[in-house]
Amino acid sequence: MKLQKTTWILIIVAMLLGGFVYFYEGQGKPQPEDVKTTQKKLFDFQEADIQALTIETKQETLKFEKTGEANQPWRMKQPKDVPANEAVVSFLLNLLVEGESDRAFSISPEQTKDYGLDKPFATINIQLKNRKKSKLVVGNPDFEGKFLYAQIDPSTQSDRALTVILVTQDFQYALQRDLAEWTQE
Repeated sequence: MKLQKTTWILIIVAMLLGGFVYFYEGQGKPQPEDVKTTQKKLFDFQEADIQALTIETKQETLKFEKTGEANQPWRMKQPKDVPANEAVVSFLLNLLVEGESDRAFSISPEQTKDYGLDKPFATINIQLKNRKKSKLVVGNPDFEGKFLYAQIDPSTQSDRALTVILVTQDFQYALQRDLAEWTQE
């Protein structure tokens, strides 16, 4: 069976187009820069630099201060003035210092309620030894329930575009505790 000249031309064109699609899809299309996917630490300070913490949730406000004592390094100041549970506070401090976010994106100020940042799950105010302050606002979980939406120092961001990051669900576990768990027995 002999193929006509036009049939051969159509077969060659189909193979060329197929090869182009194969290599273009195989190499991957350039992705838009809407979502940055680089691991970035949440904060640039060390655990030893933290002097005080204030945790504001819908239920209560907790204040902790560093004591400088080796056997009891943290003390709860509000709502009770008692020694703090070192393990619980250390878990939260470790999340703040070692925590990373691999995704950040911009939203308009009107969209903060979509991410739970207008009435956050928790706000953590951090005071450092050098008197500098930082803030982490933790909002709703993402649609998969694996991460929480958060903002770092939202007051320093522009009024037109706010940066939202994703933090691990561990922040919810660290912050959603009974008052008795925060105190040393």
